[in-house]
Amino acid sequence: MELLSVNLGRARAVAYTDQKDGVTGIDKRPVDGPVRVAAPGPKGTTGSGLAGDAVCDLRHHGGDDQAVYAYAREDLDTWGEELGRPLPNGCFGENLTTNGLNVSDALIGERWRIGSEVVLEVTSGRIPCRTFQGHLGERGWVKRFTRKGASGAYLRVIEPGEIRAGDPIEIVHRPEHGVTAAMEFRAVTTERELLPRLLAAGEALHPEALAQARKYMAAQGG
Repeated sequence: MELLSVNLGRARAVAYTDQKDGVTGIDKRPVDGPVRVAAPGPKGTTGSGLAGDAVCDLRHHGGDDQAVYAYAREDLDTWGEELGRPLPNGCFGENLTTNGLNVSDALIGERWRIGSEVVLEVTSGRIPCRTFQGHLGERGWVKRFTRKGASGAYLRVIEPGEIRAGDPIEIVHRPEHGVTAAMEFRAVTTERELLPRLLAAGEALHPEALAQARKYMAAQGG
């Protein structure tokens, strides 16, 4: 398992974002050399966990529980075949493009060591938005991405440090509960009946998803 690229975005003005300033950092490109990774702080006040990476819509992105976004090269290749065009690393707005790792099926709370220093922990899948759709230029993209369910994974930073393209990825902890990033994604989007199953992941789950699961259970009398 390998880190193919580390991808950073710069803020730029576009016509397709709902962000009030009209700027987005979704257009992420691979960079050379080491990149510092650290927990950025609470959502709503801070952005990316990667130094030099722009996160412009702090309402929905960034913060400790969405510090890093990873997507598998294998899933990009599958999408490329379906869309009939090449999809370069970073084009889904991912910070990390991986090889040999089934990112969407990673377990909530699963921990990866990247290189010799950094340890990250899976928290949730990625919810598609209008900015993502506009960036790719595909009509109906939000529904299409949601239907496939290859969500990639958001991660929090457990141990900070530097990473770079070519670093090995090692799974150093894998929980036994069976709740994957893809399951969490389906539960909070199209299959709400799965929400109670998310509770098995406990505090490792993204706090917003955990709150949704608890609210659903309360409404069901559980």
